[in-house]
Amino acid sequence: MKEVQPMAAVNGVVTRLEEARIPVMDRGFLYGDSVYEVFRTYDGVPLFMADHFDRLAHSASLISMEISQSRQALIDEIRSTVQATGATREHDLYVRYQITRGVGAVDLYPGDVQSTTSVIIVKSVPVWNPDYYRKGMAMAIPRVRRNPVDSLDPNIKGGNYLNNVIAVTQARQLGADDCVMLDHRDFVTECGNSNIWFVINDQLKTPDAGNLRGLTKKHLHIALAAAGHQSVETPIDLDQVSRASECFVTSATREVMPCRSLRLEDGSQITFPEGGGEVTRRTRRIFSGYIRSYINRHSEDRLL
Repeated sequence: MKEVQPMAAVNGVVTRLEEARIPVMDRGFLYGDSVYEVFRTYDGVPLFMADHFDRLAHSASLISMEISQSRQALIDEIRSTVQATGATREHDLYVRYQITRGVGAVDLYPGDVQSTTSVIIVKSVPVWNPDYYRKGMAMAIPRVRRNPVDSLDPNIKGGNYLNNVIAVTQARQLGADDCVMLDHRDFVTECGNSNIWFVINDQLKTPDAGNLRGLTKKHLHIALAAAGHQSVETPIDLDQVSRASECFVTSATREVMPCRSLRLEDGSQITFPEGGGEVTRRTRRIFSGYIRSYINRHSEDRLL
């Protein structure tokens, strides 16, 4: 199968990814003053596209950004960029669209910035290490804590990810694949760029605060409920984590990915079933079926 050519569009101008340019005075570059979304495609159909656009608008509202581009204009730009890659419906694609506040003065206050900048990136969906699914990821709790929600709302899916970059870096330095971030009270929040779930006392739980309202998480709740299985969002502290029998993460490109271990700050380690336990494996099967059904119902969104 022919390889996909990575492409980008800046304010509607489509180029090869490596040729894309933004002005150095763009506030997204200078300050991380931007919001973004990522979805993947199956059979040319974007997964949960309407939800992603709703969340983009919500993120923008939380930072008082008025997006100049209409939703339809952005969809049209995404479609043009996707088609420029040479992809067919057999190619699974990664689509990232970012809106920056635009070009302005070197000043924290946005002032009279005239229009927002759109940046679209389309390439093949990431190929995760197959061992992450076959065996599971090794996780670690880093020293850095998640930004307090009253300091920087985690539901602003924005361009400033330094908190997460530090956390993932510290976890990698500990020999882990990803981090599990705690808040200042030592409650679990999220991973570097995914939501985390635990099976505790035979109940499937995910943290209820301090994390992005993940769309994979949202739809997984729906899929599980439709299949007759319960899942809850609730505060999860380290005492509960120590009693967890299974663990997995969810995100747009990972879907349901098992974890095999979690290193605590004192160096001790919790282990989970290799490749995921019974609940994790069942959850993966249920969500895969849910995705197939979703794609069949949303063929009108197809980008190719």
